[in-house]
Amino acid sequence: MEDRQETIVLYDEDNNEQEFEVLAVLDVDESRYALLLPVSVEGEDEAYILRIEEDENGEDILVGIEDQEELNTVIEAYEELVEQEDD
Repeated sequence: MEDRQETIVLYDEDNNEQEFEVLAVLDVDESRYALLLPVSVEGEDEAYILRIEEDENGEDILVGIEDQEELNTVIEAYEELVEQEDD
């Protein structure tokens, strides 16, 4: 992970804008994932994990994860990465 904090803007189903800090981008089991933390929500410490896929034009898109096992695998990989950085 890098020390420089990147932010991205996503839109919800009502077209409301929300800025997120990119905590990490991980490669896990042949897929890429983004861990995002809301920027403008004070007191919010819950990160979002989204899978990075490519659309038909080769552009990256973020997709929600519905499989709990997949989500747990990514969480474990992120926790391992944080532990390695703390050593």
